[in-house]
Amino acid sequence: MLLKASPAFSLLKNPHVEVEHRVPLFSCLSCPNNRYGSGSVVVCATKGANSKPITGVIFEPFEEVKKELDLVPSLPQVSLARQKNTDECEAAINEQINVEYNVSYVYHAMFAYFDRDSVALKGLAKFFKESSLEEREHAEKLMEYQNKRGGKVKLQSILMPFSEFDHVEKGDALYAMELALSLEKLTNEKLLNLHTVAERNHDVQLTDFIEGEFLNEQVEAIKKISEFVAQLRRVGKGHGVWHFDQMLLHEGAMA
Repeated sequence: MLLKASPAFSLLKNPHVEVEHRVPLFSCLSCPNNRYGSGSVVVCATKGANSKPITGVIFEPFEEVKKELDLVPSLPQVSLARQKNTDECEAAINEQINVEYNVSYVYHAMFAYFDRDSVALKGLAKFFKESSLEEREHAEKLMEYQNKRGGKVKLQSILMPFSEFDHVEKGDALYAMELALSLEKLTNEKLLNLHTVAERNHDVQLTDFIEGEFLNEQVEAIKKISEFVAQLRRVGKGHGVWHFDQMLLHEGAMA
């Protein structure tokens, strides 16, 4: 085995000068009767091998790497992690954060309504409190992703939600659940719009994030609340609402 310079390297002095006195680094000894069996070959270092280090070898980075080095910002307020994150995608993520916080705010208002002593539907209060927390977690997940991609989170105003959810014909339980279904469908529509923005800007990381973290969960939430709406329409506004509320209250315990 001979030590040769790789074609990717070049000598500083004269690239046309051949390396003389190349000495084999290893020698092979045939040992037919050793403990390794007949025909075994033992490789050992050659005494005359040149142990001097190779000098004058330079490494040339790829041109693509040089371009990336030129793109690294030097200002302290500019993100170092940002790469292929367009302004449109950054703005769309901030809009989705606002959507999640608004929906969370409405669910929190529903929790406060059903937790009143004059309403006292503890199962619905529990359900909407958990839904509010879930939407807030979605917003925080988007905020973390925004920072991870080198964007800036810009929180927007949150609209004041309703505080009364009673309905003369439907009753408060059915009316609130139908409103929740509409909010989940609206959130899903906004997520699909965000996905479209990511595709238009060829941001495969953002599309993967939306698909993996939100879309499937949103479809499952729509299916679950749709079933709740169907059940509440069957039971009407009377005693059946109390039984439905008890089901929600003990849902975790039964699972």
